[in-house]
Amino acid sequence: MTAAVSTTSMLQFESSMDVDKLTYEIFSILENKFLFGYEDDPKFSVTKEHQGNPNAHVADFFDVVAGAGVGGILAGLLFTRGKDGEPMFGAEQALKFIVENCRKFSQKSPGGVFQRVFRPSKAEKVLKKVFGELTLKDTLKPVLIPCYDLSTGAPFLFSRADALEMDGCDFKIEGVCGATITNKAVDLKSIDGRTKILAVGGGVAMNNPTAAAITHVLNNKQEFPLCKGVEDLLVVSLANGESDAGVGSIMSTPAAFVRIAGDGAADMVDQAVSMAFGESRRNNYIRIQGNGIVSEKQIKNNKENRNMLMIAEEMLAQKNVESVLFSGKKLVEKTNLEKLEMIGGELIKEEERRKKSIVPTVVLKVQGGSPSPRSSSATTLSTLSSMSVLG
Repeated sequence: MTAAVSTTSMLQFESSMDVDKLTYEIFSILENKFLFGYEDDPKFSVTKEHQGNPNAHVADFFDVVAGAGVGGILAGLLFTRGKDGEPMFGAEQALKFIVENCRKFSQKSPGGVFQRVFRPSKAEKVLKKVFGELTLKDTLKPVLIPCYDLSTGAPFLFSRADALEMDGCDFKIEGVCGATITNKAVDLKSIDGRTKILAVGGGVAMNNPTAAAITHVLNNKQEFPLCKGVEDLLVVSLANGESDAGVGSIMSTPAAFVRIAGDGAADMVDQAVSMAFGESRRNNYIRIQGNGIVSEKQIKNNKENRNMLMIAEEMLAQKNVESVLFSGKKLVEKTNLEKLEMIGGELIKEEERRKKSIVPTVVLKVQGGSPSPRSSSATTLSTLSSMSVLG
């Protein structure tokens, strides 16, 4: 199984973190309910205990994670190996970290060009405290986190697979996370000092890294030898909501234009991926998107500032939207919640298949050791991204 995470860049990080919390609330729901079952619903009665691991994490069910912007930090938190060999953070702990430290990552800009300006010194201190000297080699699964390299004028994709191949592609996790959220140029060097980049946020380079994650899996025959095409993938995308930047205002800020451009690029990736899956998109490619249901403006107008979990559940209750080639976007019969429930069931079934299969279709690279086989009858790809900041 593979997982990809995409989210808004720091340029879009100019609004209340409450909006971004929606994605993490949804991810927490996915971890605590869909993967391990509902206590009050026998239909989803498969629990952590039933899986034989009461401390199971989302990372245990996926093979690849890709994340841009804040999603890159989330990917690092959820898929970096802790001292006990398990993921450093669960979904709830990752959410708490993001919310508690968002003000240290950015501050108000008096000039107003970007309402929030990246604070590299404070962000570096926070990320350094969490990740220490850990590098891409210390991640549990294949990790893909993009930034934009100003020195080459092209996107740069940090990759665990590449890091395990050569030190020139290995970077400290704290530097990788800082690079993918920054809206200021940040110098970054590889562990051996041979690779140098001048990085700005991953959301500028690759706001929706789903295609990059799929490309990585399909072309990485060493780790995914039996994955022949998209029919062997299950893609779940918790995607950016549609931006309402500039609505009701004649003048829009540069940051708003960046958001709009990012939304457009993410939608293009969505259309391309949907086209690639063809008729199998209904079961193999799932995209969960806010579609403008909840914006920062709506939250601000609500004096009681409703519980984010309630808002997330409202979004999940909406009809799912899928992209159809030459037909635009269409509402489907199932809700976002029902789609996630289906995925939760498929993830558990896949894990059971892997336990019984004697043929390893996923052979993950391991630092300083032999590849780690993970038997399965299919490879699953999940894409997670936070809601874009609306308003």
